[in-house]
Amino acid sequence: MAIGEQFAGLPMDQLIGSPLTAAADASIRLANSTADFINRVGFDSNGSVRNVAFKYEKRSMNEDGTSNLDEMKVDVPMLAIVPIPNLQVDEVNILFDMEVKQSERSESSLDLGASLTGSLNLGIIKVSVTGSVSAHQSNTRSSDNSAKYHVDVRATNHGIPEGLARVLDMMAANVAPSLVGSTLKDGNGQNLSEQARIKAERLKALRQEMSQIESRLGAAQSGLESSIRQLKKIGESQKGVYQGIIMRRLNAIENVDDRIKNAANEQERSAAQAQKAENDKLAEAYSQSMDEVNRSWDNFSNQAQDVIKMLADNGDASQGVSDMFALKSITEEGQVGEYGQTETYYNAISTAQKNAVEKQKTVTKTEEELFAKKSEYSDAMAGKTTTALPGNTAAASGGE
Repeated sequence: MAIGEQFAGLPMDQLIGSPLTAAADASIRLANSTADFINRVGFDSNGSVRNVAFKYEKRSMNEDGTSNLDEMKVDVPMLAIVPIPNLQVDEVNILFDMEVKQSERSESSLDLGASLTGSLNLGIIKVSVTGSVSAHQSNTRSSDNSAKYHVDVRATNHGIPEGLARVLDMMAANVAPSLVGSTLKDGNGQNLSEQARIKAERLKALRQEMSQIESRLGAAQSGLESSIRQLKKIGESQKGVYQGIIMRRLNAIENVDDRIKNAANEQERSAAQAQKAENDKLAEAYSQSMDEVNRSWDNFSNQAQDVIKMLADNGDASQGVSDMFALKSITEEGQVGEYGQTETYYNAISTAQKNAVEKQKTVTKTEEELFAKKSEYSDAMAGKTTTALPGNTAAASGGE
């Protein structure tokens, strides 16, 4: 049989396709196993994230020499602390080797055993004849066929899927220890006496109140800063309107350079040169007007926070833009004017100013509240007691 015929009839589609199909099916099963693991381990029967609660104790010192023994708790998503199986078929190698060896060898010989003896007289010559015939035949044929079929599949764990990793990151951003309980101790972690415990609890309550006030103060300051930025942003928009007016006035000035260059006589040239001088004065006047207006609005941006503070301290409740800003405007003729209600962004600036003043009042009030609470804390540290009196005043009495 010819060597080429040895490969005839081999099911190559099955030899190559079957392992690939099996690998694809395996990938689907692996993906399903990952999904099943996430659903089974990461979520409870209600579809909520399954968390693991960790509890620990934290000891911290206080300013009065006592210490807090806090019992803390933190809830961590289960999926964040267990390895997630995510096997994926990365590579499929199909190796098929077939080796065909064929060899033939043929020998033939004739070996027949026969002998002949005789004599012949040819006159004076006598001839004797002796002969033999032999014949031998042999045939040899050999062949060798071999085949190798090897499928190599490589799968690795790809870790947490990208989408799940983003979800876990969002969860982790909201994971924070929570206080379960707290016990006051002395500096060595021992129980306090009754009198010391009462004082320590009072100081602890004051510290908590101060912490709450500081949080409110931070939020109020953030709101104030946002209002100030908004006020400045509107001011920049108003300044941009004036810059547009000046640009239009400058563009409207006639260019007489060609008239001077192409003048037919000295009279025309003199008239064109006079017009150019007038135009230069007009352009200079427009530029000066814009510079003056820019300075007023730059001052508005730089001093906005200080002016808002003064307005809040003075109890200003005006509906319009305060004269303390000393703002300037530009008319359509390119002249400087006082900033008034007819300007483009007047109402927006007035509203932003009012909001900023209210935010400043909140900040000031909260600062005063914090200052009073800190004074109360200092008195408690010194062993004094305070009694509230009409008019938000306090009288101090002797301490311990």
